[in-house]
Amino acid sequence: MPTIIAPPDLSARPFNVTTKRDMLASPAALYLAWTEKFDRWFAIPGTVLMNPEPNSPFFFQTQHEGQRYPHYGRFLLLDPNRLIELTWLTIATHGAETVVTVKLTALNTGTHLHLTHAGFSDEPSRLRHDQAWPVVLAHLDKCIALPAVD
Repeated sequence: MPTIIAPPDLSARPFNVTTKRDMLASPAALYLAWTEKFDRWFAIPGTVLMNPEPNSPFFFQTQHEGQRYPHYGRFLLLDPNRLIELTWLTIATHGAETVVTVKLTALNTGTHLHLTHAGFSDEPSRLRHDQAWPVVLAHLDKCIALPAVD
């Protein structure tokens, strides 16, 4: 039975994003991408500090248009190859602890990924993430579907 850690109270931040995508990679490959291989598809290599255990904090940096952006959070719930729930704090969330939930469902040809990002304090922040997550997931699909280069 997976350990459940209490999520932050999002009641004062009601704006959410939901994105769905059928991915080429298996649930196992996607689970690893979200819990141990962030530097393969999202983070700047060498910046990831991550231990995939409930209530374990993590840190990584991304780069966009020459600027580095720190990301912080903690894992809330981990159900291997099925579910990842984590908090997500960045400048884009105005330093608020938002919650990202990634559900993975096996398909004959890959995985159905259902992502919910909850707890935005305003519509502009929600809209930025609504536009960004489909691009991020397309990039993840491309990176994870390719053979690993170590």
